[in-house]
Amino acid sequence: MSLKGHRSGVTFDAKRDTVRLNQQALDVWELMRSGGWWTLHTLSRATGHPEASISARLRDFRKDRFGSHVVHREHVTNGLWMYRLIPNPDVRIHGETL
Repeated sequence: MSLKGHRSGVTFDAKRDTVRLNQQALDVWELMRSGGWWTLHTLSRATGHPEASISARLRDFRKDRFGSHVVHREHVTNGLWMYRLIPNPDVRIHGETL
C-alpha cells in the first residue's frame, strides 16, 4: 500500500499533477500520523500546501486504494473543523507497519 496510489478526476493530468499530489499526501501524512488534531489552516501553514488540496488528501486517505485510514473530524465553530488521522494498523506505508 502506498500513499502514492492511482489518482484520477476530470481535471487530473498525470504529467502535471502526479508528483505534486503525491508530495502533498506524504507531507500531510507525516504531520498527521502522530494522531494529533489539526485544522486545514494549521496543516497548510506547516506544509505550504493549499487548504483545499489538504482537504482532498484527507479524503484520499479514507479511500481503499490509499489504505482505508480513518480521518476523524470535529466541528469547532463557525465552519471550522479539526481533523485527526488514525492510520489503518493493517497497512504498511513505505515498508513500515503503522
